[in-house]
Amino acid sequence: MPTYTPESPEQLQQLVAPIALYPDSLVAEILAAASYPEQVVEADRWLQSNPGLTGQALGQAVNSQPWDQSVKALTAFPSVLANMDRNLSWTSSLGDAYYNQPQDVMAAVQVMRQRAQAAGTLQSTPQQAVTTQGPDIDIEPVSPDVVYVPAYDPWTVYGAPIVAWPGWYPYPGIWFSGPYLSFGVGIPIGFFAGFAWGWHHWGFDWHHRAVLFNHSPYLSRSVTFFNRRNFYGGAGVRGSRGAGRAGLGGRPNTGFSARGGARFGATGRAGITVRPFDGNVRAARGYTAPRGQVGRSSGAFSGFGRGGETRGFSARGRASVGDGGFRAGGAAPRAGGAPRGGRR
Repeated sequence: MPTYTPESPEQLQQLVAPIALYPDSLVAEILAAASYPEQVVEADRWLQSNPGLTGQALGQAVNSQPWDQSVKALTAFPSVLANMDRNLSWTSSLGDAYYNQPQDVMAAVQVMRQRAQAAGTLQSTPQQAVTTQGPDIDIEPVSPDVVYVPAYDPWTVYGAPIVAWPGWYPYPGIWFSGPYLSFGVGIPIGFFAGFAWGWHHWGFDWHHRAVLFNHSPYLSRSVTFFNRRNFYGGAGVRGSRGAGRAGLGGRPNTGFSARGGARFGATGRAGITVRPFDGNVRAARGYTAPRGQVGRSSGAFSGFGRGGETRGFSARGRASVGDGGFRAGGAAPRAGGAPRGGRR
């Protein structure tokens, strides 16, 4: 198993550039879901296979799936989910970095927002409200029931150019060629409101650099990645040295046995052995090309699959970040966190 090499501030800034200007709750969902790359692929292919499901029927069908809450939440944003599947190497590296360097990743998001604001590309619009909370920048939808996902070129929108992620595929709908943001049709999220994983359950405590789920710090239970720098008795959960430690929302990590071995799989059901990508761990981490996708034509971008093959844990691209600076993050997140939407 490769040893995790911590990303530099510049590398993390390159990694978060495609999502840093999204609304806070959407960034939270993406970071959490990226730690489950195999489920991201499954959910995207499932959506493609069920194009007739919409509204409440879609929510009910998604609710019965065995995916993490974050992956379920992203089904409201099919273009975002499809982009994560298509750019699987990037998704896997983002999830790996978030799993092992969560506060550094969130600090990088704020650095990129500050750069975009200084460049004049991040400001309040009829679609989103951009506010400052101390040194941090919040982005929230103007309407509580409609979310606009800004389309932009992540390699040019921050002022000084950034080196593009190797093999990056500019997915239609969330890609806009130009040094500013473009907004299309808003996405109604009201029909997901009644589900425990819906939009309003996600947010940020930027002060403590914590993704929030149900007003508490989110804890990924993915076994695709683990903290290789601090091995703790075989348990695959960050911050745990065995069974009995508090997990998401202060609940015990009952998905792990007293010996630290995983009893619950990626689906969260007892007795299931986790075999992401049919046991191909290299594929789960973005080393191999994505599988063929239903109903998609690669067209002029037929080389998109090579991005995963040329990517390794330590072979990171470099970003041209100028003097953007980097903040190492704040204190450890406290139970309870901040209210939804990142307010402190």
